[in-house]
Amino acid sequence: MTCRTLEEFYHIDGHTFEKQYKEVLSGYRNWEQLSHAGEWMLFPENMGPYLAIDETSLSNGELYTFVTNRDACTRECSLVAVVAGTKSEDVIAVLQRIDEESRYAVKEVTLDLSDSMRKIVRTAFPEASRVIDRFHIQRLACDAVQELRIKHRWDAIQQANEEMEEAKRKNEDYVPYRYSNGDTRRELLIRSRYLLFKSADKWTEKQKQRAAILFEEYPDIKKAYGLCHSLRMIFSKNTIKDAARLAMARWYNKVEEAGMHSFNVIAATFYEHYDEILNFYNHRSSNAMAESFNAKIKLFRANLRGVADKKFFLFRIAKLYAYPH
Repeated sequence: MTCRTLEEFYHIDGHTFEKQYKEVLSGYRNWEQLSHAGEWMLFPENMGPYLAIDETSLSNGELYTFVTNRDACTRECSLVAVVAGTKSEDVIAVLQRIDEESRYAVKEVTLDLSDSMRKIVRTAFPEASRVIDRFHIQRLACDAVQELRIKHRWDAIQQANEEMEEAKRKNEDYVPYRYSNGDTRRELLIRSRYLLFKSADKWTEKQKQRAAILFEEYPDIKKAYGLCHSLRMIFSKNTIKDAARLAMARWYNKVEEAGMHSFNVIAATFYEHYDEILNFYNHRSSNAMAESFNAKIKLFRANLRGVADKKFFLFRIAKLYAYPH
């Protein structure tokens, strides 16, 4: 709840109350981290064996690196560190302020595919197992499918423009071809966006009909969707690490046979992070807690729009997620 919200219920000047809260009631001016909050905040008492590291934007596209305790489930005492920027050296310097015993006690850290994040975890938490988030991996494959769909969409728009020009030259009305479900070629490609994100067993009847037409017209999209779905199934099955390793190797073979550039790039990326991807099967850990924390920060930022003091904004975040309530 913001100070401005109370204005409506208690008939007070929200702007004045906000200033009074900041200067007197909140304890902001006596905050022990005030002097450096704009650059970093650290709460070593919130350390735990299972951490998550991610980046998020606070304002005007400025990125901050957040380290959170996954066991706290994005509630009080979940925030371990906040560092301005994503430069690995800066984040490492802050995290190394935590005593060595606590850092060496960290067992597992979830992260994305960023090389700088890997370097941070490797240096600051040398005994921790690094787990690359499965959803970042699946997103790459989904992006490759959508990239192919968009390419065909632009071709369909160009084709429609040429057909309209041809009809105009012949002084005829332009009547686009429609498939059995009523879609034109361009509409088919636009309306197929969301079904390509989902498993076939979750499609509605209309989506099944649209997918059948799409895959018949564009076999390359069908092939790309199949590769994406196969990858999703590798992570969805409750299996052991060695079985997943074999399944991933088979998936690489499918990618090689398909000969699709985007998926070849993805396969090469996976190869470079092979062990960290497969560490998911140790405890089936993901970066979901970090993503949830990011979503809360964005909502908090939206509610506090107009708060110009960045340090005060960070103080409010710390009050919510770093200290016991």
